[in-house]
Amino acid sequence: MNIAIGVFIPFLGTTLGSAMVFFMKNKMNKKVEKLLLGFASGVMIAASIWSLLIPSIEMTEEQQKIAWIPAAIGFLLGMAFLLVLDSVIPHLHLDTEKPEGIKAKLKKSTMLVFAVTLHNIPEGMAVGIVLAGAMVGNVGISLAGAASLAIGIAIQNFPEGAIISMPLKSEGMSKVKAFAYGALSGIVEPIAAVVTILLTNTIVPILPYLLAFAAGAMIYVVVEELIPESQAGDHSNIGTVGVAIGFVIMMILDVALG
Repeated sequence: MNIAIGVFIPFLGTTLGSAMVFFMKNKMNKKVEKLLLGFASGVMIAASIWSLLIPSIEMTEEQQKIAWIPAAIGFLLGMAFLLVLDSVIPHLHLDTEKPEGIKAKLKKSTMLVFAVTLHNIPEGMAVGIVLAGAMVGNVGISLAGAASLAIGIAIQNFPEGAIISMPLKSEGMSKVKAFAYGALSGIVEPIAAVVTILLTNTIVPILPYLLAFAAGAMIYVVVEELIPESQAGDHSNIGTVGVAIGFVIMMILDVALG
């Protein structure tokens, strides 16, 4: 039951965030959007460090191997994986001020849905990997630590759900349909988590690499998509404040619960 709850907590965050569209009267305030993007970035950075990279290093140390190798290799592979997807799938970027090619045919909100949905996959993998590690009793990962990661991702999924549903409503889509699009963008997370858990016996030997892989994928999303969007145009300092708040909240969750 605890594992099932952990799998679906991040999806709940996305769903609740998407539901904010029902309280929306006009377009989402640009300052609020920047704050939410920055907040999501801070949470993901802290989660990558305390919930993924540090457990990866601790596991490797327990195995009496060179601690930094799996963390470094896995992290770079995670970055490279998203970089390849970024090259292959032209709708990955949130920034569409200068669209070209296929991008020109897609509205910014549509690209945002694809981008958030795509980057939710490594987040779901991250939750599944950490839950799998807790299930098999790996050093450095506790069920409380896994819960902190799931809660942290749910927290940063809340603004993501809102950032998807609200612009869709602004473009004329009904509130119900905008909510559905926002919520469905997060359904890939529990799916990715369940698939990862089912493969627990296979992934345990390479768990340190996979933890770091998920961290690299999440940091790529932050650096390539979320932070640039939060810093674009005026009031970039609001996005920076959001990063600080999100980072500290996730750090507290990880240290307190882990």
